[in-house]
Amino acid sequence: MTLLIVRHAESVENADKYNGFYQDPRPYSGAAAHSISRSIVGLTPRGFRQAQWLAEVLPGLMNHEPHVYTSTYRRATDTALIALPDLPDGWPQQTALLDEQHYGDATYMTKRELFDTYPELAEDRRQRKHIWTAPGGGESLAEAVSKRAAEFAALAQSELQTPCTVVAFTHQTAAVALRSLLEGRELPEILAEERKGKMPNAAILHYDLRDGRFVRTGTTIPLI
Repeated sequence: MTLLIVRHAESVENADKYNGFYQDPRPYSGAAAHSISRSIVGLTPRGFRQAQWLAEVLPGLMNHEPHVYTSTYRRATDTALIALPDLPDGWPQQTALLDEQHYGDATYMTKRELFDTYPELAEDRRQRKHIWTAPGGGESLAEAVSKRAAEFAALAQSELQTPCTVVAFTHQTAAVALRSLLEGRELPEILAEERKGKMPNAAILHYDLRDGRFVRTGTTIPLI
């Protein structure tokens, strides 16, 4: 019984991050930035091809009927709909448990702008990224995102009590929290690996549920 964690395919934000979204100074409020990130940001042509690649690869990784979940962000739901277009009625299901870390009023701020606006948060953001809490209603990776990850892992474990494959279309920060939880490793260790190379867009992490524990069994990386 398998859990597959998929980072969404390349979005326009990923491809043109510093030219389009992280302008300095940022031309919109934190609330507007978060709304753009959640509802407007879609896939690039390369991201569309990555999602088509997922459509070729995922069926071979699913040993049983798929139970498919996505975050509530457009780039994740679009990836899922392209990658798995022939799901039964009721799937995929959106869940906020798989959402990107909410950066609150700091959404799309450059580091310079963030540190100038919130100097009291600079040290945590530089040195202890996992406990840094985004201002203006945002989340920390160690608390809110990890709590959501734990709830999703419990949901997946419950689903896998019957023969199925759980597929989760999510985001880089949520995948970090899930890796830490499922692999029994500390967040700083996972983040150190991420600094050397982030989980690529459309990458798939494979886990099997064995004797009540999730075991990492592989990774599939797109060549696109």
